[in-house]
Amino acid sequence: MPTRPEDWPPLTPGERSVAIEVLVHGPLSRSEIARRLGLSPGSLTRLTKPLIEQRLLVEVPEAGGGPAGGRQGRPSRPLDVVADSRYFLGFKITQDMVYGVVTTLRSEIVARHDRALATHDPAEVAGLLAGMTAELSRGRPGVAGIGIGVGGLVEDRAVVGESPFLGWRGVPLAALVQERTGLPVVVENDTAAFVEAETWFGAGRGLDRFVVLTIGAGIGYGLVLGGRRVPYAGDEDRGFGRHWILDPHGPLTPDGRRGSAVSLLTIPNMRYQVRAATGHDRTYEEILASAAAGEPMAARVVAEAGRALGTLVAQIANFVMPQKILLAGEGVGLMEVAGDVVAETVRDHRHPRAAPVGLETRVSDFHDWARGAAVPAIQVLVLGAAPV
Repeated sequence: MPTRPEDWPPLTPGERSVAIEVLVHGPLSRSEIARRLGLSPGSLTRLTKPLIEQRLLVEVPEAGGGPAGGRQGRPSRPLDVVADSRYFLGFKITQDMVYGVVTTLRSEIVARHDRALATHDPAEVAGLLAGMTAELSRGRPGVAGIGIGVGGLVEDRAVVGESPFLGWRGVPLAALVQERTGLPVVVENDTAAFVEAETWFGAGRGLDRFVVLTIGAGIGYGLVLGGRRVPYAGDEDRGFGRHWILDPHGPLTPDGRRGSAVSLLTIPNMRYQVRAATGHDRTYEEILASAAAGEPMAARVVAEAGRALGTLVAQIANFVMPQKILLAGEGVGLMEVAGDVVAETVRDHRHPRAAPVGLETRVSDFHDWARGAAVPAIQVLVLGAAPV
């Protein structure tokens, strides 16, 4: 079985549709696949044959162990993807760390490896990624490609046009890493990649209208309509939080922004508010613990953040009407301390008879973002289905 993308024959549009349907929703019976895609039995047989020959799809036993109701003749066995037929590496680059994972074709994490980032020099970072690739690939001959998630503007899934966190402009990251690893590389904005992963394999699987909202070092937002991520004209998080004013009388950020989602909700600015008021530098976890214990300054900052988050969630729900909002990121610990404030604020900003907001909170770490980075690589390198 070929293990490298250049050895696989490209999928036709019909084969791609079948593969994606089974990958995201499988296992599925042939009749269900045909119904979903509007195909005749003969057309489906023609499309699935090469996918089975490439070991991308495989017949699996029916749930329950056999044909139901004493059905006569050869039973139709459901089709599913061979999840471990190909492996992918996903990397999430932060200011001071690189988080790496190995995932299956269905985005299941099977290994992790992290390294400290001592420099932001692009060539040095590419070398570090190459070393991590060698470590993660050891004993896995089926590694098919690499996905890299970066906060900032990414062009053509290859070049980091701008990344304020890393101080990069116009860095051809995909080419630098591919040159050192020999593997195909897909680079994507980290929020966009995370949204793709949740849409295909996570909280948004099978939903028509879905929103991802992340809080942490920044504010991230992703919108899914008709089961597809809505692309932005720039990157996924550029200016979103800075220009969404939640309280015009709210606190200032160091750069003079007042009352925006960034000034109220991000970890650096919550720490800045406490430091400016008390003269003491505290971690985010310490601020949350102090607020839970009733310390006045920390409690005020956390309560303001809770009201801001509730307002933001309510406004998204009012305008987008999503079936679910996924709240994720390294800042979701806020919900443990200010969850009641968030819920009360959401109710205050919604019509009394509006349906409850389907808010799901995900305690996630940077490995989840690395997993997300692998998904655009799966989409592009295996399926030829470029994310929007």
